[in-house]
Amino acid sequence: MDPYLQEWGGLLLRWLHVLAGMAWIGTSFYFMHIDAMMKADPGIPGGKGGQMWEVHGGGFYQVRKWLVAPASLPPDLLWHKWEAYTTWLSGFCLLAWIYYGAADLYLIDPEVAAIGPVTAAAIGIGALVLGWVVYDQLCKSRIGRNEVLLAGVCFAFVMLLALAFQQVFSGRGAIIHTGAVLATWMAGNVAMIIIPNQRRSIAALVAGQEPDPAFGRIGKIRSTHNNYLTLPVLFLMLANHTPIVSSTPFAFVIVGLILVAGAMIRHFYNVRHHAGGNPWWCWAVAAAAIVLAGVISMTSSSAGRERLGLAAIDPPGAALPHGMAAPPDQVVEIVLGRCSMCHAAEPAWAGIAIAPKGVRLDTPEHIARAAPAIRAQAVMSHAMPPNNITGMEQDERRVLAAWLSPR
Repeated sequence: MDPYLQEWGGLLLRWLHVLAGMAWIGTSFYFMHIDAMMKADPGIPGGKGGQMWEVHGGGFYQVRKWLVAPASLPPDLLWHKWEAYTTWLSGFCLLAWIYYGAADLYLIDPEVAAIGPVTAAAIGIGALVLGWVVYDQLCKSRIGRNEVLLAGVCFAFVMLLALAFQQVFSGRGAIIHTGAVLATWMAGNVAMIIIPNQRRSIAALVAGQEPDPAFGRIGKIRSTHNNYLTLPVLFLMLANHTPIVSSTPFAFVIVGLILVAGAMIRHFYNVRHHAGGNPWWCWAVAAAAIVLAGVISMTSSSAGRERLGLAAIDPPGAALPHGMAAPPDQVVEIVLGRCSMCHAAEPAWAGIAIAPKGVRLDTPEHIARAAPAIRAQAVMSHAMPPNNITGMEQDERRVLAAWLSPR
């Protein structure tokens, strides 16, 4: 793919994905807050709905909710679904564009598993499908009748998935696919459960029948699942850019800790809004989980262990992807001299503990694997080295350009 097209396509997809995600998350948090604040409404029979008042934008709003359905169908309905659909569709396109389109750079790590781009993409897409099927069937099984038990089983399943991803993908690839599975659960809940159940309720009303209250109850349960998954999913989507999370062999443990922290934070607000309680212990648990995640990332990195006075970790041996040639000696010399002080197993630049983005440029093998990133950062643009702090010369960039030019 043309590198300029690849960069612009990734940027525009990421822009759309973030905007859609903001709309979806905002809607989720808003309706959870509304549900928690509902009070009795004299126009709705007891136990079948409620109302709340809001003030915003210089005016007052009255929000009313029927737990099953109103007596008659209103002429206009505002559906909240495309926020979720657009977020997942744009996210999947971004995943394919970045990780499957540039699998050798972002998804495949030959030091982890010797697989090809097609195999890697098949594993990733298959995991999204498998993840949804397992989660959905768990929710519909006897386990799903006990929310605590369901949460425990799903928690274990996610950690196993994260560990399995680490056996076949790069650190970044493992983290992003773990987050993508959780995001698929959330979008699947909307597309496969919540919206279809709402349509069944509407169909019953149109037919002059009373809708089954189970439709709304199940939809609310899945919506609550989405609410508790939101913060962990956001963290995992951001963490693939942060090697202190993705580069550790214990990333799957960090995933579990972030699941706990995110759920605790949401639980605090859900309880506080619903009953006016203050379960401050939720913050203590969340803080402890995040601190422990930080400790794990620090004690599993070379620089972190050195600062703590622990024994050093020998970095794994580098390997070239199948069919990729080592770069010329002149290219290696330039990159080692201008880039490897930061992009190394043990960065020498003050303030950098782990190679930025997890990209190492300290061996010919690592330099070869990072060729697309070098093209984008040092040839197509002069973004790297930052502010040209190491003094890379224009002639050196031309040498890199000649090496990276299509043959």
